[in-house]
Amino acid sequence: MPAWFRKAAAGALLWMAAAAALGAYPDKPVRLVVPFPPGGATDLLAREIGNALQARLQQTVVIENRPGAGGNIAAAAVARAPADGYTLLFGTFGSLAVNKSLYDKPGYDPLKDLAAVASVAYLPNVLVVHPDVPARNVAELLALAKREPGKLTYGSFGAGSSSHLAGELFTHLAGVRIEHVPYKGSAPAMTDLIGGRLTMMFDSISTALPYVRDGRVRPLAVTTQKPAEQLPGVPTLADAGVPGYELTAWFGVAAPTGTPRPVIERLNAEINASLRQPELVGKLARQGTVPFVSTPDQFGGYIRTQYQKWDALIKSAGIRLDQ
Repeated sequence: MPAWFRKAAAGALLWMAAAAALGAYPDKPVRLVVPFPPGGATDLLAREIGNALQARLQQTVVIENRPGAGGNIAAAAVARAPADGYTLLFGTFGSLAVNKSLYDKPGYDPLKDLAAVASVAYLPNVLVVHPDVPARNVAELLALAKREPGKLTYGSFGAGSSSHLAGELFTHLAGVRIEHVPYKGSAPAMTDLIGGRLTMMFDSISTALPYVRDGRVRPLAVTTQKPAEQLPGVPTLADAGVPGYELTAWFGVAAPTGTPRPVIERLNAEINASLRQPELVGKLARQGTVPFVSTPDQFGGYIRTQYQKWDALIKSAGIRLDQ
C-alpha cells in the first residue's frame, strides 16, 4: 500500500472520529467548575454563561463550586478530569495566568494541563482614594507618594489578588513606594478606605461605583487600556501619568488538555454566540463586566502573554503564597 494512501486513510479515520465526537456531544450533563463560593461576582457570571450555554447546547450545564487556594483546587480538579468536554473550568485571571507564579505547588500547570476554550468577559478596575487625600489626579498622587515614601497605603482583596497585583504594577511602573495592606475580600478593604484608614485601593468598578456616586471615594483612573463607560471622564492610568499600565481582571472557559478539537470549537462557537446576544450583554453590563470574544487559539495566546507579563512582575516583587 503506497505511503500516501496510508496517510490519507489515517487522516480520514481521524476526521471521522472527530466528526463522530462532535455529533454525539453533548449527550449528558456538562459540569462547569467555578473556583469561588456561590454568590460572588465570579459565580454569578459563571451562572449566566452556564444558562446561556445550556440553552444553546440543549443539555444541562451544572455549576459546581469548588473554592479554595485562590482557584487552585478547582483548576487542578478540572486538569485531572477526563478530556471529553464534560468537565470545564470557569477560569479567572488568577487560576489561568497568575497562580502558576504565585504558588510553589499549585497542583496543575495551566499552560500544559488546560486547553483554552473561550474568553468570556473582563472586569475593569478603578483606582479610588479617600476624599481627604490631597490628590485630585494621578500626577498629584504620585507627587504625594514621592514626597512621603512608604507613608501612603493601598488595600487589596488579599495577597496575590488582582487588586494586589494592580498596586504592585502601579508602584513598579511609577517608581514609588506605597504600603500594601491585604484584606480578606473587597468589602473590608473598602470599609477601611471609606473610614480613612487607607489612602487608596484598586477595586472593581461594579463594587466601587456606588461609593463613587455618593462621594465616599474619589476615582482617579481606570486600569484598562480604554476608558470605562461606567465612569465617563475618568482617564486610564496609562493616559493619566503611568505609561504602559494595563490590568484587566478577566474570565474564560478552559478544558482538560486533550479534549477533542471539534468539542472545543463547538463550545467556543456557542459561548461566542451567547456573548453576542443583547440580553446577555445587558446582564453582564449590570454586573460591570464587558464581553470578551475570541477563538480558542486567540484565548490561548492571551493566557500565555498574561502569564509572561505577571510572572515577571511577581518575581520582581518577590510575591509568594503558601498553598
